[in-house]
Amino acid sequence: MSHHDTRSAVRPDPDQAMVDIADYVVDYRIESQEAYDTARYMLLDSLACAMLAMKFPDCVKHLGPVVPGATLQGGVRVPGTSHELDPVQGAFAIGTQIRWLDFNDTWLAAEWGHPSDNLGAILSVADYLSRKANREGGKPLTVRDVLTAAIKAHEIQGGYALLNSFNRVGLDHVILVRLASTALATQMLGGGKEQIVNAVSHSWIDNGVLRTYRHAPNTGPRKSWAAGDACRRAVIHALNAVNGEVGYPSALSVRTWGFYDIAFQGKPFQFERPFGSYVMENVLFKISFPAEFHAQTAVECAMLLHPQVKDRIGEIERILLETQEAGIRIIDKTGPLANYADRDHCLQYMVAVPLIFGRLTADDYRDGVAADPRIDALRGLMEVKENPQFTQDYFDPDKRYIGNSVQVLFKDGTSTDRISVDFPIGHRKRRAEGIPMLMAKCEAALRAHLSAGQVDRIIALAADPSRLEALPIDMFMNMYSA
Repeated sequence: MSHHDTRSAVRPDPDQAMVDIADYVVDYRIESQEAYDTARYMLLDSLACAMLAMKFPDCVKHLGPVVPGATLQGGVRVPGTSHELDPVQGAFAIGTQIRWLDFNDTWLAAEWGHPSDNLGAILSVADYLSRKANREGGKPLTVRDVLTAAIKAHEIQGGYALLNSFNRVGLDHVILVRLASTALATQMLGGGKEQIVNAVSHSWIDNGVLRTYRHAPNTGPRKSWAAGDACRRAVIHALNAVNGEVGYPSALSVRTWGFYDIAFQGKPFQFERPFGSYVMENVLFKISFPAEFHAQTAVECAMLLHPQVKDRIGEIERILLETQEAGIRIIDKTGPLANYADRDHCLQYMVAVPLIFGRLTADDYRDGVAADPRIDALRGLMEVKENPQFTQDYFDPDKRYIGNSVQVLFKDGTSTDRISVDFPIGHRKRRAEGIPMLMAKCEAALRAHLSAGQVDRIIALAADPSRLEALPIDMFMNMYSA
């Protein structure tokens, strides 16, 4: 890393990390069929998550124009609604829908995150450009174009997350949503490498939001719209860049005033591998449970134990939970839980509910279910500790496991077996088992909000990949309109 002399007004060459992003976005050709297949399921799953979120008024209230009446006729369609918005607010709305229930895909490494959050910006810009092209006699973007952009956005966000921990300096992972979405939105809007570098420099200058809204004692619903906000900001940077806004070439590395010195303890970014399609191929789907991903296998363990404990809840003396180091830092939480957002980021809550009820759904985080006194009683009996093997397998690039174990001990001295699951059904190693369940999740979510005819058309299209990928994106988005 070179530090530019802050007394000199000579403009330095752009930081290599920003150049590498621009080169990848413009030049790299995706050759992996597995990446496209996974991206197709990712797109369908993400929009299914958006439809599930429509059941929640606190989400729906965010989805219209930021100022009442500020709609854009012929603008971006917000799935499941009749809204037509400008691409900036459209990015916020779609990103918020997809992320609201913590049920879309996940990437876990030194940093954590949800790469499909980038669809907020990608779908909004693609839909806007396609409708504009239709009005002006141009060629609309296709679903295939969106999948290509999504693969690259996944790769940027996930590639940075492999070795660079933003959470350890107090910054939220949506900083990487903004980064990836900025780069791809700029390219989609017609920007070249120079414009991408300029836009990305602005993204870094924004620094990052604090992740305090994800942790006790401040956990709150901002975590559900933070990704949408990152997408919105990304589209602003992209629009500014293609309109000629200058960039800041040493935004990362300049002494004193750059991101590295201000926010990253003076350390440059590190990278495990060059950009390709690794992240999309290995992305983790949330299939069975709307739960923070470090808890997915813990919930699976609890579900397996439910038949043995459901009639003995009052006889339980202790519950032993073993998890990864990251799980302890994020979701090991004691004391009162104030709201939905508090509960779906509490390991103990997410284990207690399936032990008692044999399920964990989005509704189980609501106040009514949380009022059951057995839940907090079981939380108080749980002992959480790190299993070093789980942590080691978590960081192994050939495994990317997310292990948890649960064992229940009773007052009479008996106990259940120690149930351990290394990786959940949404893992790459369980794709053959997981994809049919993912599509079942998708169809159920769609049927809960859209008409039967709409759902039938979407499901039929999903079964015909070549026809789906050739579809203009505006027509695809119309299929989700209320």
